[in-house]
Amino acid sequence: MSDRWTSLRVDEVPSIKVAGDLRWKPIRRTLGIEAFGMNAYTAERAGDDVVERHSEESLRHEEVYVVLAGRATFELDGETLDAPAGTIVFLRDPTVRRYATAAESGTMVLAVGGKPGEAYTPSAWEWYFEAERFRDPLDPEAALRLMDEANERFPDHAGVVYSTACWEALAGRTDDAWATLQRAIELEPKSREWALGDEDLAALHDRLQADG
Repeated sequence: MSDRWTSLRVDEVPSIKVAGDLRWKPIRRTLGIEAFGMNAYTAERAGDDVVERHSEESLRHEEVYVVLAGRATFELDGETLDAPAGTIVFLRDPTVRRYATAAESGTMVLAVGGKPGEAYTPSAWEWYFEAERFRDPLDPEAALRLMDEANERFPDHAGVVYSTACWEALAGRTDDAWATLQRAIELEPKSREWALGDEDLAALHDRLQADG
């Protein structure tokens, strides 16, 4: 290892549970990659998610998924693809709805992506995914320090603002969380519906219902 190159094993990057049973390995952040996005997802059990259900329609990213270990089952706009280790899946069309689950325990999928013709910019979701590492043990103040960085880098990003409200509520900063949530709702009206079902924001549920 030197200041010119770095080597590590994917297994050495700690995984973070970020959504349901999705476990994210922040490879880009760990290595400090600035030219393209790169992350890995792992499954402890068959049936666990290894690619969350989404499209790249808003970011316009091309994506490549490489099954490093195990076996994954992809759903691509309703089509099913069996993907054993060694399979490469290239999605040149960002509108394709994609999703993958592990067909075997220990499945690992590497994801690489970026927008054609433009310099790469890290996505805001990386910051609120990274903040999830502070759930166990719970440390909302550490998460909020990370969200301060996200808010500075991505001002008025609805996902960042909403996540900030969640962590403020978990930190007991109820009034701050309420004000931040109102801003999130302004940016993305669906945030109100999400908040009503979000246990992180349980302290605000009565106020939300009264305000509705």
